[in-house]
Amino acid sequence: MPLFDRVRELPLVIDRVELEPHALSLKHMTRRTTVVHLHGDGHEGVGEDVSYEEDLQLAFTDAALPSLAGTHTLEAFSGLVADQPGYRPWGLESAALDLALRQAGLSLAEVVGREPKPVRFAVSQSAVREWRELYPDIRFKLDASDKWTDEVVAELAATGAVDVVDLKGLYEGEWVDATPSAELYGRVAKAFPDAWLEDARITDETRPVLEPHHDRLTWDFPIHSVADVDALEWEPRCLNSKPSRFGSVQRLFDFYDACEERGIALYGGGQFELGPGRGQIQHLASLFHPDVPNDVAPKEYNDGGPRPGLPQSPLPPASSEPGFR
Repeated sequence: MPLFDRVRELPLVIDRVELEPHALSLKHMTRRTTVVHLHGDGHEGVGEDVSYEEDLQLAFTDAALPSLAGTHTLEAFSGLVADQPGYRPWGLESAALDLALRQAGLSLAEVVGREPKPVRFAVSQSAVREWRELYPDIRFKLDASDKWTDEVVAELAATGAVDVVDLKGLYEGEWVDATPSAELYGRVAKAFPDAWLEDARITDETRPVLEPHHDRLTWDFPIHSVADVDALEWEPRCLNSKPSRFGSVQRLFDFYDACEERGIALYGGGQFELGPGRGQIQHLASLFHPDVPNDVAPKEYNDGGPRPGLPQSPLPPASSEPGFR
């Protein structure tokens, strides 16, 4: 049975909606998210809008939403919020899934027929040497950089701790520090022969360098649906699954089904969640792709530099209690 068929008819009773803004001051920006609280029938469901645009977050008020009160199915609720901007649909749908499961007294693991397992994670952080001094077994998902000389790459590769290199080839903006070039891609591919290479920009210049490594190419930025997987130049062996990019539970679950059918491995990715959204992507990793370099490290890793006392990999299995937390 398709995964979404297991949840589409879950009844959902909503009495009221509460929105809780979160903010974290960083060196160059303030990261804002909004936690969605859906209340109904004595239960509460939570989700998190992780849209990066500050204007979208500041505009996320009750007035921005259609009327959500009433009795729905999960599928019908999805239709109500489908046109919301940014990553807001996932924030609302994840809260609805949590609430519907709680009202039904069911865990997500029970409904989708999956056993929760410990979650292995990799850390998206620089200062590799300092992190490894504190945590010798730590694994990394690193952003490539134009500053990666042969010497830098050799030092990083010598750690044997890099599982994924994000080439950032499909992003644009002054903050992007990796020019899509045959020189950079060739250097990275040669130095990290066992690492996944994420989000390369395929051009006439880079294609000859990437083609011998096409079975190690993985994608994040362009993947919002199964159709996006079909549109890739090379059939992937692995993909980064960021639930918020899919927007709806149906598109995410259809993606899980398609990847399982095609033998495509998955690892999870985060969106700098400040609230319950982080736990929810860890929950999904526990059910669908636990023993891989998931980029779902506990949010404490985003709150400061290397320091002792942080949770280590693997994380405990997802809860089997009712809901999606």
